[in-house]
Amino acid sequence: MPSPRLSIIIPTHNRPQLLRRAIRSALAQTISNIEIVVVDDESKPPVALPDYPQVKVIRLSPNQGGAAARNIGAKAANARWITYLDDDDELMPQMAQVSLEEIAKTTSTEPVGILSALAELDSQGHIRKVHTPPTLPKGKHFCLEEINRNQSFASKQTLVIERQVLLSIGGFDESFTSRVHTELFLRLNPVCSLVGLPIVTYRLYAHEGPRVSSNLERRQQNFHRLLKKHQAVFLKYPRRRYADFVFNHAYMLRRNGYHMAAFKALGQALKIHPLQTVARLGSPYKSRLLKQLSFIRPMPSSASTHRS
Repeated sequence: MPSPRLSIIIPTHNRPQLLRRAIRSALAQTISNIEIVVVDDESKPPVALPDYPQVKVIRLSPNQGGAAARNIGAKAANARWITYLDDDDELMPQMAQVSLEEIAKTTSTEPVGILSALAELDSQGHIRKVHTPPTLPKGKHFCLEEINRNQSFASKQTLVIERQVLLSIGGFDESFTSRVHTELFLRLNPVCSLVGLPIVTYRLYAHEGPRVSSNLERRQQNFHRLLKKHQAVFLKYPRRRYADFVFNHAYMLRRNGYHMAAFKALGQALKIHPLQTVARLGSPYKSRLLKQLSFIRPMPSSASTHRS
């Protein structure tokens, strides 16, 4: 087998049926010299696959968590360029090809990472939403910049990046058990240009099985850990951008049915920037909240010098 042009890393834990779908999508890429690295994070029973020449399986014991599994996969990869695929999602056949073609022709400042559009599907397999990533130059902070309304930061799973660049910034932070992509990108974009492609290459599926997002306590702990770790970065940005970030967390909580936690996060966003937060709300909520704004104090003086 020739040296692979791209290594597709699939961390997995106790989802054998979904894993097979993910692997099939990786094997179906339109370019052939692909390596697939499956990191089995102590599944029970262990992952058992047909003998595919492009696939290697790394078995972890004890269980080390998603961030560690991703880092182990990156260290074991043989290609210069790597990408990740969650075991409950799938790649479109052209994912590797369009990403590598863009790498070859981009004029963005090196190093460069490629992002492409992600389709979010419901449990019936119907497209619920498409997230198209922005292009951001080296030195910016993905998730905190102003982007067009038709663009989204929710396409981080599509990243194609040089293996050595990822490892040079320490890979994924293994102290995080969720929000691992958001945390990584806050460190990656300052040292790496990110080029966004308006081509859907990744399908993210809703399903009934366990997901990281279904653990409220874990989501909340890691969100607050993220704000604390990158507080200096958040405080450099206008308060409305910080409020948007917290509002998006509140929206995610509400969408997952955690209404009380969503309400508390909304209150946090209101304290950071009341008008920006109210502007993000739908009409039925605005009049009621506007009446309450006189009772909401702005952020403490540590943020009083922010641009609005």
